Amino acid sequence: MKRWGDLSQDAADHLTAGSVLDHAEMAVVVTDRFSNLLYWNPFAEKLFGRPGTSGPRDQSLSLGIMEKDHPLAVELSKHVLKGGVWEGTFDVRRGDGTIIYVRAQAVPLRHPSGSVTGIVITAREAMRSNEREKDRFGLLERIGERLAGSLYVEETLKRVAEMLVPQFADHCFIELMENGRLFRKVSTHVLGWTPPPNTWAPIGAEIFYPTGHYADIALRRQETILVEDFSQTNYPSPGESQTRLSAEIGLTSAIVAPLCVRGETLGLLYLGLSNLTDRRSPHYDAFDRDFVGAIATRVALAVDNALLFEEERHTAESFQKYLLPRALPQLDGLEIAVRYFPAAPLASHGQGIQTQVGGDWYDVIPLSAGRVGIVIGDVEGRGAKAAAVMGQLRAALRAFAQDDKPPAEILARLDEWTRIIATPEQDESGTDISIPPIVTCQYLVYDAWSRQLSFANAGHAPPLLLINGVCTELDIKEVGQPLGVRAKGLHADLVYKEETRTLPPGAALLLYTDGLVDRRPVRDADGRHPNDEETLALLCGKLVEITDAAAGDISVEGIADAATAAVPGEIDDDMAILVVRSASDDLQVEERTFPAQPIMVGEARRMAAEAFTDWDVSEERAELACLLVSEVVTNVVLHAAAASIPRRELAMDGPPLPFEESWDVPGFDDEIANEKEFTLRIRRGGESVWVEVFDQDLRLPRIRSAGENDEGGRGLYLVDQLAKRWGSRPTKEGKAVWFEIPTKSR
Repeated sequence: MKRWGDLSQDAADHLTAGSVLDHAEMAVVVTDRFSNLLYWNPFAEKLFGRPGTSGPRDQSLSLGIMEKDHPLAVELSKHVLKGGVWEGTFDVRRGDGTIIYVRAQAVPLRHPSGSVTGIVITAREAMRSNEREKDRFGLLERIGERLAGSLYVEETLKRVAEMLVPQFADHCFIELMENGRLFRKVSTHVLGWTPPPNTWAPIGAEIFYPTGHYADIALRRQETILVEDFSQTNYPSPGESQTRLSAEIGLTSAIVAPLCVRGETLGLLYLGLSNLTDRRSPHYDAFDRDFVGAIATRVALAVDNALLFEEERHTAESFQKYLLPRALPQLDGLEIAVRYFPAAPLASHGQGIQTQVGGDWYDVIPLSAGRVGIVIGDVEGRGAKAAAVMGQLRAALRAFAQDDKPPAEILARLDEWTRIIATPEQDESGTDISIPPIVTCQYLVYDAWSRQLSFANAGHAPPLLLINGVCTELDIKEVGQPLGVRAKGLHADLVYKEETRTLPPGAALLLYTDGLVDRRPVRDADGRHPNDEETLALLCGKLVEITDAAAGDISVEGIADAATAAVPGEIDDDMAILVVRSASDDLQVEERTFPAQPIMVGEARRMAAEAFTDWDVSEERAELACLLVSEVVTNVVLHAAAASIPRRELAMDGPPLPFEESWDVPGFDDEIANEKEFTLRIRRGGESVWVEVFDQDLRLPRIRSAGENDEGGRGLYLVDQLAKRWGSRPTKEGKAVWFEIPTKSR
């Protein structure tokens, strides 16, 4: 070189653009207008991991930019292709799974004509250059964003470790205080290395730092402590094995920052550098100490929020747990499976993070003579208020159901109760303007012996009926209004209608709340959100598919699991699923109608004894049941004889007709009296026998106190004392008195 700027031919050959970029300590990536990668230099391969040209067209995916930053990358492309310049920070997940922060600048790639033909991106690892101060604020902001999205302690601590290892540290420990004691919650190290057993304390272990140790100093002083070079310092050793391991891996530098918030120390954040990695600087400095201290402040806030949220979640889940049924009863002729899933936490407008409790509920209520009430319901809204309303409605419905009224009457009473529990509110004039909660509910009553299913619906989604590999919605002709929204002046009996179906052997009903089908948006192959009909079709298709795969031999638990996983997407609302399936075999029952005459008491007892013998009921249980049959039948016969059948009067205009003797037919009154009859029905279950006696008397029986010398009045008292359960219910023709006797001796 004779003059400044003159180059030899060899030097000129080595100073081509490609040669210079190959030696640059900065990533250079070039894309076209459609985000196809055109060029990347060797440092880009090291920083991002070699991007493949056969991968996705989206450069953010090819370069490893994390999903949450994809919208930012799209905006970057649009801005630069319009001729602008962009500079900022990305979170990048490399091919080995580690996460780093990358500072990038994007400028337009221009054709000689001046048109923009692509994008040139230059990037470097943040905090590893002379512009650390410039990067600091952007990184702290992004770290805060990542921590703000975490609601659980474990997830928060995991995110902290991902952010700091391997970009800022080779080793990361996080210890939290529990009842004044320090426990290790995180132990993360550079990829491929783990501490040998019995060296550094594992996750879950209680941690003790000796007095004078730099971690002990950080904890006591509540300040960030920097150990710039271990070879130049001398601190008390926490243990011989730990000291030996630190020497083996060449622990060079460390920073310990206390996690302090609201004047309380939650724990410690420990970062260390060692010879396990090749870094430009193996030592921390004062700038790193201040930066890690700022990170620790954000980590402490995130951990504190997560602890508060988990405490609230635990309280809410316990609240929900005790409002829903603890355990389902064992029922004859019916298989049952339930699932309940609280929704994932969700940020609402102006209300912060919503808790996981909601107003979805289910219930299975044993009724008289082996019948069962089945309930599925959903209170609008989320949070403790919805759960409290749900708890009141569930308790009220269980109480109403014990009257054995038809489902439509039960919903009518529940509708009135929904209005009663509305939060009292008044306007300026004192007028009541309370708004009842909006509740959808479906109540069904199933009789496993007759396979009859009676139900009424209050605005709830119809159950799915699965029969012989075919899944359809249960045909409901009358869907009433949700509870709490009935118009004034319209009686509830006109809103809720009862319907009856016969459930075939082996048929399954899937009752569910809307959380099953209303998931957080998931796009299909065409990039659009499926509508409700498509989602329901998908659910039915999955149920049929799993039923066919099991050749029809699938349990109700399997159906519940399949329904839970059938619809893709995250649960957006709490979800309740109740699956019931009728038995394939008919249950045993004996039924006979007798004239309401005293002589028939013995016949009824004889019928019961024969049935118990055929069913192999133990002699002790059979004798007890026969005794109670005699008492109930005797009570029915006596009241039937004492009660007269009211005659219907024919109302006519004008004077009454004269009485004619020809109308007085001999024996006519006796014929009317002889029309009184009762029906004895005996049902055999797995562990009990149910006895029902039906008659035409509308008066329900009650236990009365018999005097010392009274000959009667003790029949129902015996039934009450000796039967497991007993009761009475009105029927369309009169009433039914029933009792239950266990088939096994006590």
